Amino acid sequence: MNWIDKLERRFGRYGIPHLVNGLMLGQAIVGLIVLFFNWKFAYLVTLNRDAVLHGQVWRLITFLFQPIWLGSALGVLNLLFYFWIGNALERLWGDFRMTLYVALGVLGAWISCFLSGAASPNAIYLSMLFAYTWLWPNQSVLLFGLIPFKMKYLGWFELAVWVWQFIWGDRFTRISLVLGMLGFLVFFGREIFFWCKDTILGYKRRRDWEKRNRF
Repeated sequence: MNWIDKLERRFGRYGIPHLVNGLMLGQAIVGLIVLFFNWKFAYLVTLNRDAVLHGQVWRLITFLFQPIWLGSALGVLNLLFYFWIGNALERLWGDFRMTLYVALGVLGAWISCFLSGAASPNAIYLSMLFAYTWLWPNQSVLLFGLIPFKMKYLGWFELAVWVWQFIWGDRFTRISLVLGMLGFLVFFGREIFFWCKDTILGYKRRRDWEKRNRF
């Protein structure tokens, strides 16, 4: 990631401090408004191409506050979980890299919106989970605050859901799923490519060895 290092040296002062805290606070506020005051409020913050082209440019940012935790089986726990993993990434990377990571996902969502007509922040937040899982796969967490499990298992489960949605979704859904992950692909794409390559080659070597030593 040499080019990211160069960007950080040049533009590091533009990193947004406590970005994840701001995103989660916005998620919480919009969610509470939707729950207790006006359920239609959610439609005022979503990213919609026609609305943006008609002057509602705030949606280019406010779509990040579209409450992804509403309707979830885990609800508020889901919001707290993203707060936790997001802050862990921010402590590791610093303000600039965290800002760049989110900004790449936002850019992907914008492109997706203007190609397909709309976009959600789901893939951006999911990319944070994937980043955390890639960096700390053996980190133990408590499901429902009670059941211990490792992050890599959650990562594989979420990846399976992502693949399922990609396979069975329409082309606009696929565009959104891929472009929303732009931050993850830029930060970790090279590592993932070589990991997949080494895994496949390792499997082939083991299979060839077993064939040669079968009898």
